[in-house]
Amino acid sequence: MNKIRKGDEVIVRTGKDKGRRGTVLQVFDDERILVEGVNLAKKHTKPNPNIGEQGGIVDKAMPLDITNVLIFNPKSKKGDRVGFRVNDDGSKERIFRGTGDVVDI
Repeated sequence: MNKIRKGDEVIVRTGKDKGRRGTVLQVFDDERILVEGVNLAKKHTKPNPNIGEQGGIVDKAMPLDITNVLIFNPKSKKGDRVGFRVNDDGSKERIFRGTGDVVDI
């Protein structure tokens, strides 16, 4: 069970986009994540008339290391660490470390 999953709202805590918020688009196996609108790079593309693609400079989201983000806690309006709690029936759930509330997806 991963602490950060696709669809979570996260806050970047280091780097050029520090403090920015975005939604996780993809989680890679090598502990990197792709966040919407964060860590953008300029990609120069050639036009391809066969498929109707125009050339130019496109902003492309690049992956971040998973340790550089925190999950956004709507109750405290800050980033918070995530832990796990095992319920009485044996199921696991993600919780915010600061408040102890369950992380809703």
